[in-house]
Amino acid sequence: MSFVKLEKQGHVGVMTIDRQEALNALNEQVLRDLSAAVDQAEQDSEIYVVVLTGAGRAFVSGADIGQMKGFSSIDGKRFGLYGGDVFLKLENMSKPVIAAVNGFALGGGCELCMACDIRLASEKAKFGQPEVGLGITPGFGGTQRLPRIVGVSKAMELILTGKLIGAAEAKAIGLVSEVYPPEELLGKAMEMAQAICANAQIAVCESKRCIRMGMQTDIRTGSAFEAEAFGVCCGTEDKNEGMGAFLEKRAEKAFKNK
Repeated sequence: MSFVKLEKQGHVGVMTIDRQEALNALNEQVLRDLSAAVDQAEQDSEIYVVVLTGAGRAFVSGADIGQMKGFSSIDGKRFGLYGGDVFLKLENMSKPVIAAVNGFALGGGCELCMACDIRLASEKAKFGQPEVGLGITPGFGGTQRLPRIVGVSKAMELILTGKLIGAAEAKAIGLVSEVYPPEELLGKAMEMAQAICANAQIAVCESKRCIRMGMQTDIRTGSAFEAEAFGVCCGTEDKNEGMGAFLEKRAEKAFKNK
């Protein structure tokens, strides 16, 4: 994985996209490396939460325009399908993924952070879907995720004008949860990841699954997913430990992920 590094810090997997000479632009190799890193994190039982960030001045500046310039219609569809599949794999990981957006998150970079479960931003972060100014549409899910996150009208505005927005506006429209000074961003992301790690991981993963599945269906079907997940958790040792700690007024909990 030459362009994507996965490092473990306790139960947190820190995934860093590192193609700094191109501001971490997504070409096929970066996407392949990202896909492999997602697989590695998913399969590692010691990783409970993933923090995804970019090296240097950018989170991801976009898809690689140099590569796309020569695309035919067939090439473009194939590239879009492949990138879309990698982002869906990331989105559908059983484990929570926190995006720590440290700089430019444009085009494919904005689409990548939207495939994460929680988005935190540096004050220097910039977001946008500028594809129409290049004669193309978003290709990795931008037309689908952005309206689900910020609403149809705002998504139309951002995609059809191609304008860029700063971190403060991104927070105001709900694209990111929090904004921090650049030097605090990764630490705050790790702090949040550790807070998630401290909880019962079966319950964490089931909660993520319910939210993700529920957002794609009606509330009655989503409520059925939730009832099933609630039942699964009620049969775990961690439920007994968590409720036991509550009733015994114990602050410490010894979850076993069973």
